[in-house]
Amino acid sequence: MFDLKGKVALLTGAKTGLGRDMAEVFAENGCDIIITSRTQEKAQEAADEIAAKYGVEAIGLALEVNSVESVEALAEAAFGWKGHIDILVNNSGGGSGASEGHLFDRSYEAIENMIKTNLTGTIFVCKAVGRYMKEQKSGKIINIGSIAGVVGRDRRMYYEANKMEQPVDYAAAKGGVIALTRDLAAVLAPYNVNVNCISPGGFDKGELPEDFVRLYSNRTPLGYMGRIKKDIKGAALFLATAASDYVTGINLLVDGGFSSWQ
Repeated sequence: MFDLKGKVALLTGAKTGLGRDMAEVFAENGCDIIITSRTQEKAQEAADEIAAKYGVEAIGLALEVNSVESVEALAEAAFGWKGHIDILVNNSGGGSGASEGHLFDRSYEAIENMIKTNLTGTIFVCKAVGRYMKEQKSGKIINIGSIAGVVGRDRRMYYEANKMEQPVDYAAAKGGVIALTRDLAAVLAPYNVNVNCISPGGFDKGELPEDFVRLYSNRTPLGYMGRIKKDIKGAALFLATAASDYVTGINLLVDGGFSSWQ
């Protein structure tokens, strides 16, 4: 049920991090891979590494999710590669980065860009790629949400660790992705296309302050933050394969229980 041989997966924003982890677990199970990044060079570099490691075919394509022209070009090129797209993972987006996180100090431009990148871009890609899945009458769409779209966050752990806080517009965007998933699942169900969401909790990629990791872990029932190269893979593989054929419209929380114990 977890065999992906002969399938093609398109993963946006998957050069590194959780996107890369999902691409690798698909490739490990025989799937051919399309990786996107903002530049063709970076995307192809990741694709070449995956192809060499797992013996599958992989290509890299450039994508700017805020550009309709870029999204449409991506969908056309991705479908043209093998004549089908079986799995779409909408992983492009992200948090505030180095920008100010507090609402009253945050720029209007940063708020608008956050919504465009995390929510509008996801809708664009679902529209452009989803129509191919509709025509082929099969497909799996996995949108990447966040626990930020499910539960309000206690900012005290950010302040105590001297870390930039999560913006409220990020929570708004990810909440939108979760709602999009439910309704799009209803739209595409008649065409045998499953649409689900994974909402990760905090993952330790090695860049977080030690105090923040400790405080966050103490608030998590399982006692640790999500682990790169490990904890997202099983959920993604389940939703991408025949194992989840009777599952659509769900939001799968991969957060060590964080959102259930506050």
